[in-house]
Amino acid sequence: MKNLFSIVLIAAFAIANAQETANRFFYELTFKPKQDSAKIEKVITILDITDKNRSVYQDYTVIAQDSIMKVEIEAMQKAGIMKDLSKSIKQPKISARVYKTYPSMKIQFVEKIASGFTPANIGYSEDAKFNWKILNDKQKIGEYNTQKATTEFGGRKWTAWFSSDIPFQDGPYKFSGLPGLIVKIEDDAKNYSWVLQGNKKVKDYTEFSYIENLMQAKGGKVNELPRDKFEKKFGEFKKDPFATIRPMMTQEMMSKSIPGMDGTIGDMMKKQEKQYKDFFNATDNSIEPAYGKVIVGEVEKVGKENDKK
Repeated sequence: MKNLFSIVLIAAFAIANAQETANRFFYELTFKPKQDSAKIEKVITILDITDKNRSVYQDYTVIAQDSIMKVEIEAMQKAGIMKDLSKSIKQPKISARVYKTYPSMKIQFVEKIASGFTPANIGYSEDAKFNWKILNDKQKIGEYNTQKATTEFGGRKWTAWFSSDIPFQDGPYKFSGLPGLIVKIEDDAKNYSWVLQGNKKVKDYTEFSYIENLMQAKGGKVNELPRDKFEKKFGEFKKDPFATIRPMMTQEMMSKSIPGMDGTIGDMMKKQEKQYKDFFNATDNSIEPAYGKVIVGEVEKVGKENDKK
């Protein structure tokens, strides 16, 4: 009986510590960041479909640098010398993560903000139902045999090409619901276009980068908000990224130098604040412009009502 109990404990421990694995699909996203500019940006994004009945979509830029960052940080630890890694890290173009829960495909949209000296996750959930029209058109895209489908979402008309050879009813960003993985999807004005570039199996999966894990900067449990309140809170963060940090900093703290880096803590904060604002100001062409119009309309409505009072 004692041996049986030991075996049960060992089995329970093994299950609790079993590493998550994932099928990682690489999508090249080509997009137009500014409404009043013809400039086009490209970035590799990933859709990780895990063995725990969920998928995670995000920018691949920081994760792609994991091995380089690991070498750099281990070298600093060995030498005992600090180094400004911001000069060598390529910055992402997309900050959000999009989670889908299988089989309902309920969506959770998450952004990271500052909460004092620690990062915090805020997000909203939605059941996005896509009214797909599947057409007879077929096309070979790369190595994938695909079929055409169309839908409307977020104020844009979308054309997708999916492959029933890949048995996941998922796709980049919030898109899902076709009888196979979405290989390509773009809106009719080509503001946003995703094309599948390849895939691989990931063992010991984590959705977070090496830096996030090392710095304990995962953001913790997501603070779920109604979408309008999420937009308001995230908008406030974009306008003033260090609003919650600034009151905690004394002049003495701001004037202290950082070993191995140029300038003081105050200088570093100014630099990071500029980086945040440059990042957020680089894009004003939303994937879902219809929702942005609703938010602006509600704000204008409230403003007019207040004027009457």
